[in-house]
Amino acid sequence: MEITSEALKLLIRKKSTALGFDDFGVSHCDLEPHEHHLQQWSRAGYHGEMEYMVRHGTKRSRPQELLPGTRCLLSFRMNYLPAAAADSEKILQQDEKGFISRYALGRDYHKVMRSRLAQLYRQIEETIGPFGYRLFVDSAPVLEKGIAENSGIGWIGKHTNLIDQKSGSWFFLGEIYTDLLLPADPPALNHCGSCDACIRSCPTDAIIAPYQLDARRCISYLTIELQGAIPLPFRTAIGNRIYGCDDCQLVCPWNRFAQPSSELDFRIRHGLDSPALVELFLWSETLFLKKMEGSPIRRIGHLRWLRNIAIALGNSRTNPQTTIQALQRRATHPSAMVREHVEWALNQHL
Repeated sequence: MEITSEALKLLIRKKSTALGFDDFGVSHCDLEPHEHHLQQWSRAGYHGEMEYMVRHGTKRSRPQELLPGTRCLLSFRMNYLPAAAADSEKILQQDEKGFISRYALGRDYHKVMRSRLAQLYRQIEETIGPFGYRLFVDSAPVLEKGIAENSGIGWIGKHTNLIDQKSGSWFFLGEIYTDLLLPADPPALNHCGSCDACIRSCPTDAIIAPYQLDARRCISYLTIELQGAIPLPFRTAIGNRIYGCDDCQLVCPWNRFAQPSSELDFRIRHGLDSPALVELFLWSETLFLKKMEGSPIRRIGHLRWLRNIAIALGNSRTNPQTTIQALQRRATHPSAMVREHVEWALNQHL
């Protein structure tokens, strides 16, 4: 079917909205400024153990090296903030509770968004016939935030998350690389201004300068990406954050415009918006795997789950007798890493 590039872009927008995406933009393949930033960041070692960030060289920042023939980059975002979630700031103040980053309260977004992007491709193909493409949702070396910024659907804030003027920052990103040639959108303009609330709010001072994040200090990195022991200097600052950290988003003034997600797959599961630490700590590995089936949390495994909760229990001062008893039940755990964090936690109660 013959269709103009402008009409095709409008069609993609209409169909993507119907599939649950909250915005869509188009950019071409030049990511040079973002490539330069990535190279400086990685040379400084700020990526820590995230070797995958540098493994593929310039394929991450040069789309045509990753997928030859690419002419356009399509960027999509999907809001995820659950409407009924317990107030984050209140949970952070209740040290007998565990705080889980709000993106991880429901079903794994990788599966949700990839399925929707695949549906979108099939719908476009039905209209124009086969075309070259590849879908991405954190599934390959892709500079998703740079692509999104170039596509006009948000700017990279001082905390290095993407922000949209009308929706804040509580959203996921996905991409389609394609050999179609569509009209590009203007890049997003930065509206952070003089605000530095995110920098001041970081519990571990991971935002070392505007637009510069040392992941090795970031609680999201420490509780999710780091494989081994969490360094001693950060344990107290972690507080009751057992999977990720939202502090820099919670204080961002643009998030007063954030809209709760209507996506059913992002609904809260297993009461994870306000869980009791002791209860979570006593989950067996079998129960953990069962409860976390289909959740992004499952990827850290049971040992890192126990490691993170042990730190939170060490920082808790509510119901100390119950906390100490729970920790003692894991004091002889087969994992040396778990034992070490349990010992640290018990020592906090001496």
